[in-house]
Amino acid sequence: MKVLRYILSWIYTAAVALRHRLYDWGVFKSRSFDIPIVCIGNITVGGTGKTPTAEYLLSVLGDRYNIAILSRGYGRDTEGYREVTVDDSYIDVGDEPLLLKLKFPDRPVIVCEDRVAGIERIRQEHPEVNLIIMDDGFQHRKVKAKVNVLLIDSTRPIDEDKMLPLGRLRDLPSRLRAGHIFIVTKCPKDITPIQRRLWTKKLRSVAYQKIYFSRYHSPMIEPIFEFADREEVNYGCRAILMTGIGNPRPFVREAEQRFSVVEKVIFPDHHAFAAEDLRRVYELLNKHPRAVIIMTEKDAVRLRRAKLPERLMRAMYYQPISMNFIDGPDQDFVGSLIAEIEYGKDKGKGPKEGDATPVEEADPDKRAL
Repeated sequence: MKVLRYILSWIYTAAVALRHRLYDWGVFKSRSFDIPIVCIGNITVGGTGKTPTAEYLLSVLGDRYNIAILSRGYGRDTEGYREVTVDDSYIDVGDEPLLLKLKFPDRPVIVCEDRVAGIERIRQEHPEVNLIIMDDGFQHRKVKAKVNVLLIDSTRPIDEDKMLPLGRLRDLPSRLRAGHIFIVTKCPKDITPIQRRLWTKKLRSVAYQKIYFSRYHSPMIEPIFEFADREEVNYGCRAILMTGIGNPRPFVREAEQRFSVVEKVIFPDHHAFAAEDLRRVYELLNKHPRAVIIMTEKDAVRLRRAKLPERLMRAMYYQPISMNFIDGPDQDFVGSLIAEIEYGKDKGKGPKEGDATPVEEADPDKRAL
């Protein structure tokens, strides 16, 4: 089986490399638009924090730009262009776009697997929009983004990973050269300056690339369903963890530090909770009658319309999170991003899509730090 995975990984790597070369040689065309596009992406599968990053950008840039979010809408049962409403089901639009719409109801949130068609229609139907945030579009090279913001999960170093299916890399490490700004996410609270310097050496291959480090702030859990007579929940109480996200380890680690975790039920990313899943959790709740059920906010979106027993609803909570930058004011990141959006092209800055020099082959001592 391992030999087969090696063969499949080699074939996948060759196919990805050929595709990039065809774009670099101009056989496949990338489309530029007359509106700045900020792409939030990564080169790995699984959760690196794209949705919290999109939330953060909507919050800090919302007063300066009329922003629309464009997403593929991964996991939805529909196809084509669709504008998300607060009354939609995650089945029709995807859990992450719905979560963004619920938090920012006045912002257009669009799902469309064809990003070029999606941008064209946004321009037609929302002429007021002057900035598009393209969620998880780094591999979608049909669109040439003004700024590529690449997210790196600190708990899964890229240099220790391999291409699918041997590892979690879905793109070539050399593609890091196309990033303008890196955010190393989910950093530990005690990350040291030396560790940050090592990350910088791993990631930066062009002098102007900027690298920031972030961690999540997790306030007290909040109930998914409102009940006026709900009992107060305190840190240290018994908890059953239930989640279906790309990388549950940081969520589990944080919960174990705050609560007495008695059970963990882990599902695949974007998992649609079935009746048998909920029965399983209900049985665990009967086993631990004083426990609460804790999940992520993305998980909670997939349950907001579920028909559940009241006892189960009373026990369900979600963990809200927000992204905070380490060492230095957030305005440093925001200022850098605005400069790339508004002035990067005029200054001749930005990586070239066709420049595929592998990061791992560059001499770390010659990189600008």
